[in-house]
Amino acid sequence: MWILYAFGSAFFAGVTAILAKIGIRHTASNLATAVRTVVVLLMSCGMVLIVGSQESLAAIAPKTWLFLVLSGLATGASWLCYFRALQVGDVNRIVPIDKSSTVLTIVLAWLLLGEPVAWTGALGAAVILVGTYLMIERRQPSDRTASRRGIVPALFSALFASLTAILGKIGIDGVESNLGTAIRTAVVLVMAWLVVLVSGQIRETVAIPRRDLLFICLSGLATGASWLCYYRALQQGPAAVVVPIDKLGIVVTVVFSCVVLKERLSGKAWLGLALIVAGTLAMLL
Repeated sequence: MWILYAFGSAFFAGVTAILAKIGIRHTASNLATAVRTVVVLLMSCGMVLIVGSQESLAAIAPKTWLFLVLSGLATGASWLCYFRALQVGDVNRIVPIDKSSTVLTIVLAWLLLGEPVAWTGALGAAVILVGTYLMIERRQPSDRTASRRGIVPALFSALFASLTAILGKIGIDGVESNLGTAIRTAVVLVMAWLVVLVSGQIRETVAIPRRDLLFICLSGLATGASWLCYYRALQQGPAAVVVPIDKLGIVVTVVFSCVVLKERLSGKAWLGLALIVAGTLAMLL
């Protein structure tokens, strides 16, 4: 059953990138992240109330609290970097870099959680790296500066995303997955709005265009659905398998970016996407 949750997470994560890209066209990425987090928290808390897991809040061990908070901080950092990258770069270039966090997650799961890595997993990780490199196409000289601005935050997003998976895996041990998601989201909410306050963007909240606000909220709903599926799968299945499945959301993102955003991929980039998918499937073996 956890495999179905993992694939559900992949689908909603793929849709999230497209909705967010549309929503941050005229809105600062940090502010958009903060607004989205409000939607995700409301959704997470609603699920907690539905399943009644709030009653176990007082029974959470201090160590579990620590890792849930750390996981939330890593998630917040990943989000801030990711949506900054989306704002200044093309979806088809940013998302592959972010999804390359799969490789680092596998390494960390092996080192920190003791999860075994088969030769197929190692081969899959190598193929994913090659595919990611092929999808990061070189731009024309006039566009190189913008391309670098997108790639650097995307790399940090991948780093923090891998830490999120490991810390989240430890943090939800013995905690109902919906409750764990809500706690982590609350940490992200505080972090995101602090960044908005420090950057002086709080005044821009009332000036967010309605169309941007609509797509930001829709991306928040998609993120919430992805998270609820992801941490349910992570609680029941091994991180080394759940994370690769979740990263298959890149296929959904690329298809929607071509159809909705009219972004185009070269033959080399399509080959890179095929390698990423093949590498991910190999890791599932």
